Amino acid sequence: MNFLWPILIIISYIFALITGNMGKVNDSIFSSVSDVLTLTITLLGNMCLWCGIMNIVKNTNIIIWLKKILRPLLNWLYPEDKNNEVVMENVSINMISNILGIGNAATPAGLKAMEEMQKENKNKNIITNSMSTLIVLNTSSIQLIPTTVIAIRSSLNSQNPTEIIIPIWISTIVGTLVGVLVNKLILKIGKT
Repeated sequence: MNFLWPILIIISYIFALITGNMGKVNDSIFSSVSDVLTLTITLLGNMCLWCGIMNIVKNTNIIIWLKKILRPLLNWLYPEDKNNEVVMENVSINMISNILGIGNAATPAGLKAMEEMQKENKNKNIITNSMSTLIVLNTSSIQLIPTTVIAIRSSLNSQNPTEIIIPIWISTIVGTLVGVLVNKLILKIGKT
């Protein structure tokens, strides 16, 4: 990537120079700075709001209630770590954050869960089954409220920024189910 981007930029400038569009290139640079600033402020506000909500959830009994609801599923997904409360709490927070569409709030919990799993890992050079499952779930995660995508669409003046909710539900549910089933199948084949 460090090689590709500079090449593309140089080719774009050469093409603009040849076609006489250097003025348009300069105009687009300055207009895009404004767009980037607007998008950044929108995403920052969105991230602050949801990270704050997740911190409140972590410090209340809501997390205990949510963990109880997710516990049977988490025990099936993470049988190696079902008795490790630190892992289960962080995986719960990670999963809830991803479901709410706030991957930025999910990342710290996922990293803490991964660190805790690594402490229990006997072979530090190979990931455990639970680590593999966490990577798959964190990557594919079901999103009920895709807050980041809605915020981006809103900042770009979309007429209906929430119209993507149903397609996102379908794609994330299918993607997560396929990811989990393939992961479980590979783990089962690896044991034999």
